[in-house]
Amino acid sequence: MNSLSRQQYRNLLVISEVFRQQALMYESKDHRISGRVVSISQPHIRPIVRGKAGTPVEFGMKISSANINGYMFIDRCSWDPYNESGDLVMQAENYKQRYGVYPESIHADQIYCTRGNRNWCKERGIRLSGPPLGRPPKDRGENRERRKQTRQDELDRIAVEGTFGRAKRRYSMGRLMTKLSETSETQVAMVMLVMNLEKIRMDLFCVFIIAIRRSRKIPKSHFPVVLGYGNMAA
Repeated sequence: MNSLSRQQYRNLLVISEVFRQQALMYESKDHRISGRVVSISQPHIRPIVRGKAGTPVEFGMKISSANINGYMFIDRCSWDPYNESGDLVMQAENYKQRYGVYPESIHADQIYCTRGNRNWCKERGIRLSGPPLGRPPKDRGENRERRKQTRQDELDRIAVEGTFGRAKRRYSMGRLMTKLSETSETQVAMVMLVMNLEKIRMDLFCVFIIAIRRSRKIPKSHFPVVLGYGNMAA
């Protein structure tokens, strides 16, 4: 043991844990075990069952983030699989801590729309996206407005999904090259920081263009229109 380097001794401990887990699953004729190690160089990584076509199991970090007017906030990072529906209350409280009030509405994935989260949002006057529970109203006009609002909420929710896709494609979040859990979390935080700085830059650019238009009184028909940028939602 004394002849082993620090890295070799660490790998030996990880290999011993892998052997223990595999032996336990073999003896119990099971394929699951808590805290399963799947990588010797990165023992903090856990398999995450997603159920997606082609990639039913993913390996990496789970991130709970909030998209507020196009700016990303990381509320939780975890290497262990967990049910993200429990993060809604925490994220709403984080919003209140930042801005002093609860959000008017929360556009979340379907997994967040549990009965407990719905009741919690209803008590605080927060509108949670998604179709409400129970029967639809008998009034056709009210039912039509509810469906319209549900569709709009779904479009607003796509902004978060688009942000993650943009972070993976353009900012290398889809392939973290760091090995340690701390450095990987730092890399994710840096990606979010750069994306927010890019959003600030584009917002300032739009303000600058609007100021020039108003100062020179250029007709709107003769001015280039800025349609958008990336997949961020303003």
